[in-house]
Amino acid sequence: MDVNTALSLRMTGLLLGGVTKGSTLEITEWFGAMQAQDLNSVLWSLGSRLPGRTLPEVVADTERRDVVRTWPMRGTVHLIPSADAHWMLELTGVRALAGAAKRREFLGLSEADADRAAEILGATLTGGGRLTRSACVAALNEGGVQVSGQLGYHLLWYASQRGVTAIAPNEGSEQTFVLLDEWAPSRNTPSREEALGILAHRYFRGHGPTTAKDFAGWTMLPMKDARAGIAAAGLAKVDVDGTEMWADPAVLDAGPVRGWHALPGFDEYMLGYKDRSMMATPEMLKSIVPGGNGIFKSTLVQDGKVRAIWKRTLGRKAVSIVVSPLTDFTAGDWVAAEEALQPYGAFVGLPVTVKRLA
Repeated sequence: MDVNTALSLRMTGLLLGGVTKGSTLEITEWFGAMQAQDLNSVLWSLGSRLPGRTLPEVVADTERRDVVRTWPMRGTVHLIPSADAHWMLELTGVRALAGAAKRREFLGLSEADADRAAEILGATLTGGGRLTRSACVAALNEGGVQVSGQLGYHLLWYASQRGVTAIAPNEGSEQTFVLLDEWAPSRNTPSREEALGILAHRYFRGHGPTTAKDFAGWTMLPMKDARAGIAAAGLAKVDVDGTEMWADPAVLDAGPVRGWHALPGFDEYMLGYKDRSMMATPEMLKSIVPGGNGIFKSTLVQDGKVRAIWKRTLGRKAVSIVVSPLTDFTAGDWVAAEEALQPYGAFVGLPVTVKRLA
């Protein structure tokens, strides 16, 4: 198949048309994991795939405890099914712990202190506890682990990486933390071989057609494990303009979808791939990720390709959105782009005003 067909099939797998899901858990299970280091971004990632649902409704969904935010891979926060948190941390999250010693050395922190911090947080949260980030830091200081500077983030990450804690929905603008075993009392326990197959199936179902290299980059698994997962996942091999890619047969059967979509910056559409050349040119990527600093701009996408970036400002009476095209826009493109932005306004409960930048 050609690149345009592959991109349209990706939009099907990314749940941006064709295949639909009815809940936050169903979407999260479909992908296996959704980039969630930026909370507002992942909430719109969910909302854009749940037409008609509002921000308060999606936030309420995350309080059901069937999904959770933690660091399952790449040392960054994802939203995952709660029942899969333990095996994902053991399969892919553990790789991040291998580099923790060097980080501790830089911070002047001993492994014993890091382990002690995890014990303190575990004991403090036991029995249904739920503490804000600042309250967790206070508990560590009171427990004898002195926290300052970047130590707080590292210790909260370390406890979650070890499967002791996890990130619960915010209280106001502040993160909260819970005991993972209490938030997710039921857990799936696949064997390592089964886990590799599950992860590969979910990745290619939600991102394919794409390459084994992209899967390895998404999970940070060695290529040997990535290929073992692919072999166990029941995937279909496809040729995309001479490049070997893999896809879920059910997505191939569902067929491609086309159209415009307004996506947040930290969406699986962009973050789910190491190679983003099919979606945007190198010059466009400089605008999407200015300075290559890991901060992604929100994108307007047509038929799988980036056409513009957008930035929103929430006011009391409206959400103001500035659109910066990265390609030439016709009058028809502007109409389609503004229409694609309307669901975001409905999501946050405000009318949309659009400013066009040349």
